[in-house]
Amino acid sequence: MRKTLLDLLRKSFTPQRSQRKKRFKSLFSKVSARSVAAYARGQLVVFLFLVLMTSACGAQAPVETAAPALTATQSATETPTITMTPPEQASATPMPETPIPTNLPDCTNSAAFVTDVTIADNDIISAGTDFTKIWRIKNTGTCIWGADYTLTHYSEERMFAPASVPLSVTFPSQTVDISMELTAPSADGKHRGYFVIKNPAGLIMKIDNDSRLWVVINVSSQVAAATQNAGSIPVTGGCAFTTDAAKVTETINAVNAYRAENGLPAYTVNDLLTKAATAHANDIACNKLFAHTGSDGSTPNTRAAASGYNTSSVSENVYGSYPPLTGQGAVDWWKNDQTNIQHNQNLLSASYTEIGVGYSFFDNFGFYVLVFATPK
Repeated sequence: MRKTLLDLLRKSFTPQRSQRKKRFKSLFSKVSARSVAAYARGQLVVFLFLVLMTSACGAQAPVETAAPALTATQSATETPTITMTPPEQASATPMPETPIPTNLPDCTNSAAFVTDVTIADNDIISAGTDFTKIWRIKNTGTCIWGADYTLTHYSEERMFAPASVPLSVTFPSQTVDISMELTAPSADGKHRGYFVIKNPAGLIMKIDNDSRLWVVINVSSQVAAATQNAGSIPVTGGCAFTTDAAKVTETINAVNAYRAENGLPAYTVNDLLTKAATAHANDIACNKLFAHTGSDGSTPNTRAAASGYNTSSVSENVYGSYPPLTGQGAVDWWKNDQTNIQHNQNLLSASYTEIGVGYSFFDNFGFYVLVFATPK
């Protein structure tokens, strides 16, 4: 009975269960279709988003590929920047060396001559030789000198002087060396030129009781000519010695400056004595002799006579060294030589009136010869 009742109940509910299952399957199919469609739409959105992102990244590619061009531009601009900067700094560096001082409107300009640093009055210069004249001047006014103060040629011989030379900054009571490059005239004899200092307004400055600085020289073509001629005199054994007219001129000027300091007149340069002195300088240079007797047994007297110079009294200074001294250095050595005081006595002699100077260089040694004499 009970079983029958259960069977009846199963049978009565079976259709209902079957219908519910069908409805559920139908609903699940619809839901699944919708889910798939929604999922597909979501995947499509994601895909489109990725496409857009990829497209956007692809649009930036030209910028990234342009980066090397930017790097190239930077490296190109860095190159001139690196090379151009030092010259700009170098060109700016010298500017502070010659500033233009600022002066009060009522400051005064005046100067005093101190000394000739180079080329004393009546120094002997070979014809056509370039030389540097330097004056030492003191600022005795209240104005500060600067590059707007200039030294210019004023009168007589210009000696190829530049248009003007600017002064260095010089405060009151200070001294300054003013240098000018000049060229000796080609004609023998005494030559002079006058120069003045001008303030920024172009007015000539007072210097002591005058307003001029000057250069006075004795031009001689004999020194260079005699040196060249003596160079052709045969020397025993022969050697490739060289002469130096500049050293000869320096020696002459040093001797006459020393005489002027001691109140004595300058020696006159004689071309025949110069020829004799140069011949002996060549001889002792080639034969390494430190003596007054030549390799051929000649003496100062016989060499002077052989050159054609007529005199009854001759003396001679000789000096040789390695490395060679300057002309001034050789004169200083003779002045201070205590072994043979005759050297200094010859430099300051009141008996001799003319000299000849020779210089020869060979095998790294330099030899000086001074011949002193008075013509008959």
